[in-house]
Amino acid sequence: MSGSFQPGLENVIASETEISYLDVEKEQIVLRGYDLIELAKTVTYLDVVSLMLDGSLPTPEWRNALELSLKTEYGLPEDALSILRLLPQQTHLMDALRTGISAIAGYDQDIEDRSREANYRKSIRLLAKVPQIVAASYHASMRQPLVEPRQDLSYSANFLYMITGKVPSEMEERTFDQSLIVYSEHEMPNSTFAARVIASTQADLYGALTGAVASLKGTLHGGANEAVMKMLLEAGDEDRMEPLILGKLSRKERIMGFGHRVYMKKPDPRAMLMKEALALLAAAKNEEKLYRMCVIGEEVMNREKGLYPNLDYYAAPVYYLLGIPIDLFTPVFLAARTVGVCAHVMEQHANNRLFRPRVLYKGPRDLHPNSASVGS
Repeated sequence: MSGSFQPGLENVIASETEISYLDVEKEQIVLRGYDLIELAKTVTYLDVVSLMLDGSLPTPEWRNALELSLKTEYGLPEDALSILRLLPQQTHLMDALRTGISAIAGYDQDIEDRSREANYRKSIRLLAKVPQIVAASYHASMRQPLVEPRQDLSYSANFLYMITGKVPSEMEERTFDQSLIVYSEHEMPNSTFAARVIASTQADLYGALTGAVASLKGTLHGGANEAVMKMLLEAGDEDRMEPLILGKLSRKERIMGFGHRVYMKKPDPRAMLMKEALALLAAAKNEEKLYRMCVIGEEVMNREKGLYPNLDYYAAPVYYLLGIPIDLFTPVFLAARTVGVCAHVMEQHANNRLFRPRVLYKGPRDLHPNSASVGS
């Protein structure tokens, strides 16, 4: 058997894609030819949705048509909502999200159609419904009334509204929209790879997205944004931030929100964008202390470990100031990434080859069963 063992498949090329690429040398995330950060600064999440699914940025007329098609698909089947209400109150919200996506799969008349046209329709339905599953799962777990989607709000404003129950300000809406953009796609992280592996069996889009949810729940992939916010709340003040981090480092504890398998020696450009957004949001809400705490943590980790913040480090306090419950940080991440996963599944189905890697066997060989001990 040819080929060499690469732990974690590091630097192994698993797929050809026209969707995105991490150009670490240029510090650029390329999304169908565009710089993701430039997109986040100049267009909306729905523009990026169109870019991902249609292959090009939309005209204003097409963007309006896309938003209308999404709003047409708002709403969840009552049976699916009942399932969310019946889950044990302690259910992890990523597990609730996974269950909710599975629950609505059977309602999709295109479920067994792998054509690009059918996958596009399913992607629109999922983009419309996943945010409501995210919000509804939280309210159900808190035994609160569900917040119904509103047709008069933009896609991003409605998503935030369903979580908080409050119509966001223009700044809050734009900040949240930017966060959805920077979380929307990131080449081939574990969850996207998991989705493509599942899709390569000709499994349906819902099954592939469910697998991505399961992957993202893992603490080495998603969940870092939640851990970051809990650390900030544990510190509570600027003068406690550095001692807290130094104490954790002395105990060999991992500081979440720093380092990345790809961004080893340079900052994550998405984190820098969210840092700018946090500064503006914190100033508007008189929460500058939270911003200064984050900057102190960034400086300490760079000095002590030579590590830079990743997206989760600055997205966490942004979500906190937007009123998003900490337990929803990772489900919101998945909702934003849904479009990326859908684009990858569509690409996988369009030019498919079943993933079937081999192993480097390290166990014993040439053993033989002992007839005297077999069955004893």
